[in-house]
Amino acid sequence: MRTLSLNARIVLLASSSIVISAALILFIAYDRLVRDFEQVLTERQALQTAAVASKVNEELSIRLNALEAFASVLTDGNNLLPLPQLEMLLGRQPNLERLFGGGLLIFDDHGVAVAENRFVPNRLGTSYADRPHFERAMQSRTPIVSRPIIGRTTDLPLLSFLAPVESDHGDLLGLAGGTINLAEAGILPEEIKTDEGTILKVLDTGNFIQVGALRKDQPAPDLPPPGEDPLIDAALSGIPFGVVTDLSGQRWVYTTQHLDRLGWLFLSAAPYEQAIQPAKASFRSFLWISLTTMLPLLLITYIVSRAATRQLGGMSQKINRMAADSTSTQRLNAKGPAETRNLAKAFNTLMAEREALDVLKNQFVSNVSHELRTPLTSINGSLRLLQSGSAGELPPKASAMVELALRNGQQLQALITDLLDFEKAVAGKLNVQMRDIDLSEAIEAACAGNRPMAGHYSVKLVAKTDSMLSVFADPDRLRQILDNFISNAIKHSPSDGVVAVSASSTVPGIVRIMVSDQGQGVPEHFLPHLFQRFAQAEAGSNRAKAGTGLGLAICRELAGLMSGKVGYDYSNGAHFWLELCAKERQGEDHL
Repeated sequence: MRTLSLNARIVLLASSSIVISAALILFIAYDRLVRDFEQVLTERQALQTAAVASKVNEELSIRLNALEAFASVLTDGNNLLPLPQLEMLLGRQPNLERLFGGGLLIFDDHGVAVAENRFVPNRLGTSYADRPHFERAMQSRTPIVSRPIIGRTTDLPLLSFLAPVESDHGDLLGLAGGTINLAEAGILPEEIKTDEGTILKVLDTGNFIQVGALRKDQPAPDLPPPGEDPLIDAALSGIPFGVVTDLSGQRWVYTTQHLDRLGWLFLSAAPYEQAIQPAKASFRSFLWISLTTMLPLLLITYIVSRAATRQLGGMSQKINRMAADSTSTQRLNAKGPAETRNLAKAFNTLMAEREALDVLKNQFVSNVSHELRTPLTSINGSLRLLQSGSAGELPPKASAMVELALRNGQQLQALITDLLDFEKAVAGKLNVQMRDIDLSEAIEAACAGNRPMAGHYSVKLVAKTDSMLSVFADPDRLRQILDNFISNAIKHSPSDGVVAVSASSTVPGIVRIMVSDQGQGVPEHFLPHLFQRFAQAEAGSNRAKAGTGLGLAICRELAGLMSGKVGYDYSNGAHFWLELCAKERQGEDHL
């Protein structure tokens, strides 16, 4: 799995924080919106039920006040008026008849009916003193209204109103009464204004009937059994408001209002969707606003994180370039935040230590090389004398051993020479003697010197030169570069392969010398290290052991000293090239 960059991690972390925070805010906001709208809907239902209850209470008060005014004219101050006068007064009360559709009655001080405006068999002469509301009216001497009374013959609820008739001395002389048949002339508002989908029910908790569902000439509908209507069950539970789910799964917000005078419970319920829909609409608006705000925040987060990590990215690129080039002495700029400055300072300290170690190592290698060069020259000289027979004829085995020792001594001497040359070149102490060189002769001489090696590896060495070309260079250093290129090409060519050395003028004033072989070329992963010292593409192989790993590094340094450069291409084989200034261009420069 690919590891995310620091910039990507910062962006991902910041973006996740923003998205999660926004999601939490949206969730909390939606929950709060639902609760707020639920509360608003509950308050609206409470106001509605309170308004209906107040209207009913007002209707009761109007009737009681009217009946009380009627009761005040039924006495001469000391006694109840005679019966004929009472009947005459009953016949002249059209307004009271409209208010009391069930009839008007006059009772004596014992609760016996003595006069009525509408004939009902067996009502006159009957005592009602044992009725609870009669007892309350006689004791309190105030107008009262009874709780609904179910008629014995009609099975319909009635309301009985009573107002005391008193003498000037406060003695109870009788009672004025009126009745209302709730099914015919109810006191409920004829038009109850409710919101769409809202349910309004009036429940009689004393008789367990639904007053709001009364119909003329029909018995009063009873309350449903427990569990059949969850709304009514919730209203009768004593909890004045809440949310309930009916049997069909629909949720309702309900409120109740109790009218103690009648023992009625007003129930108002609205679909829960009326609270959800406004909340959803508000939530959608809030969601779009949040998304519109979030996108710029994410963009700003990306820009800020990119700016914060850009310097680290630049430092990483510099470090990679410095790691690829072991000769680099570049330093990082200690600027920016404290962490970046500390990183730059730490890396610069490491670079200083590396350079110090390089200097120490170079000095050690140079000293060791110098110390080894003198005794090794003497050893190789002595071996040559032994090989030439100066000390007498050697036995075959001894001659073979001397030849082996001389070959390895020469290889060791070449290594020491390469080390010394490289150190001098890096230190700028290697002198070059620049002059015009006939390139054809230089290439032929290099090929001639390397043909024995080519024969040993069964490789054909071919020179393709133009006799008109010449370069301005040091002949010894040029030969050294050509020998390195040619020997490497021979080593890495297949048996019976061909190594070609050619020269051409690719750019006016520049001559390119090319050494080509038919090998597999340099592995792609090794290309960045091709011209570095002690670098070998085939480390651990027999061919790698035959070299020192300094040849190409020395070639690069020598080319630089002669104002040239080296390079490598691959096309059906490896192609190492050296570019030098041509004779004409260098001559013009010296004029």
